[in-house]
Amino acid sequence: MANSRPNILFIFADDWGWGDLSCHGHPYVKTPNIDRLAREGTDFMRFTVASGVCSPSRTAVMTGQFPARHNIDGHFAWVPSNAKRNMPDWLDPDAMTLPKLLQSAGYNTAHYGKWHLSNDMIPDSPSPGDYGYDDHGAFNCSGEQMPVHDDANRTIRFIESAVATEQPFFVNLWIHEPHTPFHVIPKYRWRFRDAGLSEADEIYAAVLSHADERIGEVLDALDRLGVTDETLVFFSSDNGPARGSKNAKLELSYDTATGAGFGIGAAKGITSGRKGFKASLFEGGINVPFIARWPGKISAGNRDGIAMISAVDLLPTFCELAGVKIPANASLDGISQVKALLGDPTSGRSKPLFWKYASRWPPQASKPHHWASFAVVSDRWKLLANNDGSHFELYDIVADPLEKHDRSDQQSNTVSDLTRMLEEWKSSLPESPDPKLFSNLRDR
Repeated sequence: MANSRPNILFIFADDWGWGDLSCHGHPYVKTPNIDRLAREGTDFMRFTVASGVCSPSRTAVMTGQFPARHNIDGHFAWVPSNAKRNMPDWLDPDAMTLPKLLQSAGYNTAHYGKWHLSNDMIPDSPSPGDYGYDDHGAFNCSGEQMPVHDDANRTIRFIESAVATEQPFFVNLWIHEPHTPFHVIPKYRWRFRDAGLSEADEIYAAVLSHADERIGEVLDALDRLGVTDETLVFFSSDNGPARGSKNAKLELSYDTATGAGFGIGAAKGITSGRKGFKASLFEGGINVPFIARWPGKISAGNRDGIAMISAVDLLPTFCELAGVKIPANASLDGISQVKALLGDPTSGRSKPLFWKYASRWPPQASKPHHWASFAVVSDRWKLLANNDGSHFELYDIVADPLEKHDRSDQQSNTVSDLTRMLEEWKSSLPESPDPKLFSNLRDR
């Protein structure tokens, strides 16, 4: 396979916090295989996803657009919940998507793991295969639910087949961990038996260790097949870590897509000082790990604290690397970040970023950083606003990535500029979803 057109493996975790890696200094979680990616590639500190929750975050990856353009502002649930939140019941299969573009350029495409661009409770929703995949196995989708831990084996078999036919491949490996329920296997808990952890912390460490080991199996397969140097590997997460209430009990829960496991009481993810958790538009909810490895192309052992890369940038970035021409009429919100990946220093952004997520106001005492319903980043500035615009905060996200110092009083002109940009963006969004994206269950 030609080095000029890399294979692409995108590993997307679910609720994996920025601090939930041993290479990011976690006190007890061990992730040697992801650490290997960081050691052999570049760890980008400033990467953000397009939402603090799952489905909209994944929509941005698939389309290169802000999820609000698709009326996808929260996670896909059962039909009454989607209708109540003015959401469709699935992502439009007619939309331009990353796998379709790569497929058109001769890539073998596959998806294994979590889907959640619809829901298993919506049986008439499109299959993942309708979005541009030659092969798939998934859960949180219509049809048969792939067992959670089959993701790595399916990925390896697909890569073996692609290599045998000398075709470049693109694989989404969207792992379940560390989302609830926690499907823990005893041998992974055994690894932490002498660490002096609480049962909940031991469970959390065990599921991350299991996920890291499966990632290692895929990396080993790339080595065995001789395609490591020709494969661009990314590791990231769809949003920050989940957290239950302070007194959440450790008990079993059941998910219709993945089965039984431990519930939110075992959610112990950390953000390493970033405010908020999953479902927050502060950095704890949207600033997640992003590690890229491409031997000989991307610098090894590097930490990049400057480049501001967004999930909406992945589609144009992957397409440029793959030599795919994006249609001229495509309305992308992302920009290609190939130069940043290859080490060309850059700061700020040439194109603003926007977020929308319905949040409560005033803030809850237990969730002081989960009040923002909108956010915008332009250049070095980030503005967060509540649902009616009566409260906002401003941060210099380059100098102050942990959002410690609200600068709104000192930067009134910047606040005005960003507020205007946010209002213009909001006015460009669709009022409601296209009815073609509604399940037949709405008629009932």
